Amino acid sequence: MKEELKHAVLLVIDVQKDFCPGGALAVNGGDRIIPLINKIMEKFERVVATQDWHPVEHTSFAVNHKGKKVLDTVAVHGITQVLWPEHCVQGTEGADFHPDLEKRYFNLILRKGMNPELDSYSAFFENDKTTSTGLEYYLKGLGLSHVYICGLATDYCVYYSAMDALKLGFQTLLIEDATQGVDLPSGSVAHAIAQMKNAGIKVIGSSELW
Repeated sequence: MKEELKHAVLLVIDVQKDFCPGGALAVNGGDRIIPLINKIMEKFERVVATQDWHPVEHTSFAVNHKGKKVLDTVAVHGITQVLWPEHCVQGTEGADFHPDLEKRYFNLILRKGMNPELDSYSAFFENDKTTSTGLEYYLKGLGLSHVYICGLATDYCVYYSAMDALKLGFQTLLIEDATQGVDLPSGSVAHAIAQMKNAGIKVIGSSELW
């Protein structure tokens, strides 16, 4: 193991059935990164996996807004909310981690998006930008200074998690080939990666971990 990885955590973001091909909100090719993520997890002493865990009445579901459709936006308590298909509903098969993901490496599973009136893209904060998930204190309490990020999706939950990690003072690294994006609208993955680089997030390939 590289010496710096002893002070690092790997965040595995939302590798769940509903975000993989065949799921309710599938990322095209989302399952292709799983074998690589499994290899990467072996390199880290600390792995945190996040899991969208929505109640059926969640505000992000288009079905819960009369007259609205998927990808419409609404304002919820002053926060712009994109409306999605029902996905990752608590206790359903779609909310499960993909069966090929090696869960034995997980030290912590962090469930997010449980408040019916507030979505949570980031692993660190809900979408009001102030309600903490507690992950910051867990990592700092363990003395971890570096956050490596992989998973789904590059231009949504991976992006927001990485940006928040950086704002909280962590050295933040995106493992680009171990992420997959929605790219909706077209170009959003490239835009998200450019924004992360400009902010000071280091974008690496998995080969740099070996």
